[in-house]
Amino acid sequence: MKKPSRPVFLLLLALTLILACNLPSSASPTAVPPPSPPPSEIPSPTPVPPTATLPPEASPTPTIVVVHVLVPPENVITGVNYVYDVRSDTTAPEHRAPYGEAYKFNLFERPFTQTMEYLPEMDIVSFRYSKDENWRYITIHTVSESIPLDTTIAYGIEIDLDADGYGDYLIWARPPYTETWETVNVQVLADKNHDTGGVSPTKSDAPFDGDGYETLLFNGGVGDDPDLAWVRVNAGKWSEVQFAFKPSLLDGAFMLGVVADAGLQDPGKFDYNDRFTEEEAGSPLTQSEFYPLGSLFSVDNTCREAYGFIPNGFEPHLCPHETPTATPLVCTNPEQYHDKNSCEAAGCVWYVSPYQTHYTPPTCVAP
Repeated sequence: MKKPSRPVFLLLLALTLILACNLPSSASPTAVPPPSPPPSEIPSPTPVPPTATLPPEASPTPTIVVVHVLVPPENVITGVNYVYDVRSDTTAPEHRAPYGEAYKFNLFERPFTQTMEYLPEMDIVSFRYSKDENWRYITIHTVSESIPLDTTIAYGIEIDLDADGYGDYLIWARPPYTETWETVNVQVLADKNHDTGGVSPTKSDAPFDGDGYETLLFNGGVGDDPDLAWVRVNAGKWSEVQFAFKPSLLDGAFMLGVVADAGLQDPGKFDYNDRFTEEEAGSPLTQSEFYPLGSLFSVDNTCREAYGFIPNGFEPHLCPHETPTATPLVCTNPEQYHDKNSCEAAGCVWYVSPYQTHYTPPTCVAP
């Protein structure tokens, strides 16, 4: 074979080198890894706009510290002038009151639940008024042998300063009670717009929409005088609720009655007989067409006694002070008239006529 000439050889060599440079390489280039994504971030809370204002933190309710200057004494002269109320313990097994209810005249004998179950701790037997240099006292005696400290009953005193039948002040105590003097559960309210008796203080004006004792003057020691009114229970010989209050709530002449309330317990609705018709309220007397109790239950109140003046007999809600013309059969009472057990032991009951005009002691009578 004839060898190519030198120029041809050089030309072939150059072509071979050119082709070799254009052939793909057998080695793969090292791949550069893509950048790692950034780690996930916890989203930041949405910033509060510059114009927004955060609500202020609630301030704790300040504790009111009541500092007493004058406290009623432990030993109190309770007085001997008893004002008696009808008691229903003898007829309670029959689920009725014996008498003593005059609904139209705001006189209630309803120490019963709405189902006519008897509540002896709210059945008022009597009250009496007494005083000393610094205090005026009202002692309420009930049928119960003791007043439970956690009873649900509210007790009150209605004060009429001008003997017109409208209450001017109400001293109001709510449970729980203590056997020592306390103000924390006592209120003193006033009727400034003269509507506790409705349109007429001597009869029911139902339906009447007044606001009763609407002005709170003293609340648990908070008021112009932190010592204005106090209450304690079971402090006397019997099951008694005792109030002590300052003479500033009275004047020289006034009328006063008491109430026990485990029902409505709403001084803003006094007088209760102006809130309901007698048909709505029901009756504790079986001889009534409205028996048994309806909307008004668990309330017992008394007539009002006159103090500091001689009543003329026509004052609204005045306690009876005259022996009735028709006297029931009288039983023999071997003990003192204020001994609550003697009359019952003889099989009789205490009787005070609601029609008296001058005070006489209760009479032990046949049931």
